[in-house]
Amino acid sequence: MTNSDATEGQPASELISKRIAELGDWRGETLGRMRGLINETDPDVVEEWKWMGTPVWSRHGIICTGESYKKVVKLTFAKGASLTDPTHLFNSSLDGNVRRAIDIHEGEQVDEAAFKALIREAIALNGSAKSKPSKKAKS
Repeated sequence: MTNSDATEGQPASELISKRIAELGDWRGETLGRMRGLINETDPDVVEEWKWMGTPVWSRHGIICTGESYKKVVKLTFAKGASLTDPTHLFNSSLDGNVRRAIDIHEGEQVDEAAFKALIREAIALNGSAKSKPSKKAKS
């Protein structure tokens, strides 16, 4: 796991760990568990802290963000609409053309194998976009 620069000189990983600890309830446990699954799936994922306090996981581009609300932990995949989701983990933001999200409520468990498959696919999609020639390069 790599860290990008974060606010006030603190590494993003420290800020994310602090956020998880501050939540101090099921939301922190859930966010921490999902963070662990992301990092288990690919140890080269970069943790970032963006948009005034949003944990972001990236590899060749944004994989997903992790936000916590009063009744839900939301993992939003930047290119979720382009990912296959045979187990239907995506249950939020389904109407858009780009993003898809997984809302996790208190007491809910996420299929770990299916989640890791989404992470791997998102990384592969991001990597394939980097290797395509630019549309501007056509003459």
